[in-house]
Amino acid sequence: MSRGRPSRISIATAMATALLSTSACGMGGSGDDNDAKQPERSGEVSGRITFRTLQLKPTFTTYVQGVIDAFEKKHPGVKVKWEDVPGEGYNEKLVADAQAGALPDVVNLNTDSFQLLADRGMLADVAKLDPAVQKEYVPGAWDQYKLPSRDGVFAYPWYVTPEILTYNKELFAKSGLDVNKPPTTVEQFFDYAEQITEKSGGAYTAFMADPKSRLPGDWQKMGVPILNGAKDRFAFNTPKAVGWVERMKELYAKGAMPKESLTKSDDISQLYGADKLVFGPGSPGFIRDVKQNAPKVYAKTQVAGAVTGVLGHIGIYTQSLGVRKDTKSPDAAAEFAKWVTNGPNQVAFSKEVAIYPSNAKGLADPYFSDRGDGKDPETLARAIGAESLKEAQLDANTPVEWTNQIGDAVVREMQKAIKGEVDAKTALGTAQEEADKILAQQAGPKQK
Repeated sequence: MSRGRPSRISIATAMATALLSTSACGMGGSGDDNDAKQPERSGEVSGRITFRTLQLKPTFTTYVQGVIDAFEKKHPGVKVKWEDVPGEGYNEKLVADAQAGALPDVVNLNTDSFQLLADRGMLADVAKLDPAVQKEYVPGAWDQYKLPSRDGVFAYPWYVTPEILTYNKELFAKSGLDVNKPPTTVEQFFDYAEQITEKSGGAYTAFMADPKSRLPGDWQKMGVPILNGAKDRFAFNTPKAVGWVERMKELYAKGAMPKESLTKSDDISQLYGADKLVFGPGSPGFIRDVKQNAPKVYAKTQVAGAVTGVLGHIGIYTQSLGVRKDTKSPDAAAEFAKWVTNGPNQVAFSKEVAIYPSNAKGLADPYFSDRGDGKDPETLARAIGAESLKEAQLDANTPVEWTNQIGDAVVREMQKAIKGEVDAKTALGTAQEEADKILAQQAGPKQK
């Protein structure tokens, strides 16, 4: 099962923000060799702090401003300045601000921007800033913000998108498959796709080819190592990965995926909503899209737990809040980040958009366990996703080293191999070599 992208109307689309090569190199100013010490709390929650979010205005202005107002009422000595910026160019703006020493006190981070700032010592270790806070978050989300290069946890987990399985049960049955027995491994998923293709007669396809939405999740679920033990080089060029590429090539040639989907996936909602695709993306937010835009297909949609493979765990996508390491108001910044990510505030956010709390108490809210009559796809998806999140582990997540830039480099080679322009082994070798070069650049100068 692909590690499906979040809904196009979901705020989680911000996770796909591109990381330009300029941001992968060492940053000047306060960035390269940040000598700022871990901030020490005084016990006084006061001061002026800046809070930056990613692409939340105007849709969620009322919610976010309400959270800020409630915090300022609780802590009258604090004034929060909220700024919201577009998703496009977000990481580049962070680089520019880092160079100018102008990072916000509390900043919304995606996987790339977290790696970019934390690995260069620009973010406070929240495990030290707030030693008791770990127990408030689900392990898979908390562990996502550890770094292999340094001890510590460098962001408060915020909202989460878990992976689930969505499929058109009518087309599934037409293909001779049992709608109550969805695939549980990547290999079985491919076998089902082949049968779907044989039975469809070209009337519909099985899944989208787009390798960017499938990697590195598919490989991890097959037991392919993504990194070496030291996590300083990639290690995915293995026989199992070769098998994955060859199977994708075979299915692509047979018509199991739309041909154009090898290089883009923008039309997935339209294809699924038009009864032309069996497997939808593995995102709970997608269910809401289908409900709004294709109610007839929504009625045919089945939801199940994500394909887990040999790991037995799902993939999760997270957003977080980092605290600037040299903030002048560490108490206010830490308390505010914890406030935004607490149980009640995350539950309230999740009711406005198809996301989930990283906060354990929030995830335990009855809203996430209610399955209704077990027939409504959106209600069922919410419950299935929440159950999975409670046990989601880091080994099924996209490693922080796998940035968008690295993913793009790997995907380019996989596309060539799937089209048959180059053999699988050669493509994987080239992809790993390119990924290692980018990883070395992204590592940059480390904090001593």
